[in-house]
Amino acid sequence: MDRQTEAGRDPLATLLDLAHRARHAGQAVELDFLAVNGSHALAPYRQAALWFEDRGVCALSGVVQIEANAPYVQWLGRVIDACGARARGPVGAADLPPDLAAEWGDWLPAWGLWLPLDAGPHGNPARGGLLLARDIPWLDGEIPLLAEWCDILRHAWMARTPPLRLGWMAWRARWRRRRAQERGQGLPWWRRRAPQAALAIAALLCVPVRLTVLAPGELVPADPAAIRSPLDGVIARFDVKPNQAVAQGQPLFHFDQAQLESRDAVAAQALATAEAEYRQALQQALADGKSKNQLATLQGRIAERRAEADFVHGQLERSTVVAPRAGIALFDDPSEWSGRPVATGERIMRIAAPDDVEVEAWLALGDAIPLAPGAPVSLYLASSPFEPVSARIRYVAYEAVPRPDGSWAYRVRAALDGATAQRVGLKGTARLSGAWAPLAYWVLRRPLAAVRQALGW
Repeated sequence: MDRQTEAGRDPLATLLDLAHRARHAGQAVELDFLAVNGSHALAPYRQAALWFEDRGVCALSGVVQIEANAPYVQWLGRVIDACGARARGPVGAADLPPDLAAEWGDWLPAWGLWLPLDAGPHGNPARGGLLLARDIPWLDGEIPLLAEWCDILRHAWMARTPPLRLGWMAWRARWRRRRAQERGQGLPWWRRRAPQAALAIAALLCVPVRLTVLAPGELVPADPAAIRSPLDGVIARFDVKPNQAVAQGQPLFHFDQAQLESRDAVAAQALATAEAEYRQALQQALADGKSKNQLATLQGRIAERRAEADFVHGQLERSTVVAPRAGIALFDDPSEWSGRPVATGERIMRIAAPDDVEVEAWLALGDAIPLAPGAPVSLYLASSPFEPVSARIRYVAYEAVPRPDGSWAYRVRAALDGATAQRVGLKGTARLSGAWAPLAYWVLRRPLAAVRQALGW
């Protein structure tokens, strides 16, 4: 007698044969097919459906490919979802909600059997079940045999799907398993995991933290001396280099003096001519009384020419710009200035003391939190991110100004807490610390602000 004949006569042999086929199934889809079609060898039925919480109705008896949008599949999914919380046993139209029970006779035979499949460790495979339906009632000896077969299938699915350590399904499976244990133990509500987690989260959200925002920042001179152009002209050459230490009175740069020298010579000659005309008129006045009337006019002309000559000569002297005090010369590449015409008052460089440094940050409009004078600031320079520069806010500008990138920001100046070895001009990220607030406000501040700006509420 062959193996198939023995399996057909002995239910235990049939179960062993199906278990052997389940263990040697190559893919999970073969197990799905075996569940809805191979189970017929243990107990006859007319229709079978396999359902998993993450996949829905994934296999039907006698069907190779399922049409997910078919009315039968949609209705069957709602029926199995309603049966998901039921224990193992017979199920029929009387066990379903009225809207589903009304269509039972159109899709399934009268007698159904629900065989649940528990979720695996960490929710993989997901919770599922096998629904069998036929025209005659189920026998008491068939249900345990089919339940054992479903347990074998579950073990086979677990062997082919590694458990999920992370993810929504794993977390939900662990949560449901924990809640079932707590309900079985009859614990009071304050000892259950859900209330404890809610209280812990509420307590955590009430923990006071500092409101902190990040802003681009850099080290700038605190009180530099601005060197501006004293006249309209063209810069000829520089005597110092960028970031060079200079002494008080040291020449910094020179203007082109050719035009100034020419104007100075012309003004001096005009003054000499006016003085000569005055002397000639004075001699004539000794003999001619009418010439005395011209003396006052000539004296005024001499004063005018002398003032013009003094002004031009002063410009010539100012064509060499010197340092008003000792410090570091801060300016761009000298080649960018040489030969370039500048206007009176245009800033060319700054002279800053080496130890007179402070932090300048630009606070974006969306990050504008209340910042009181003296609030702590930490500047993390790009050149040395592990050595932050500590400072205290000196002032926050009341009006936002446009930035080179097109954004608007508030200027923040902060005095250093102590001396630093970092040079002026280094850039980084500044962390500005405001007042203390609950953690919930710290987390929800930006989302709430975005909602209010979008909805106007």
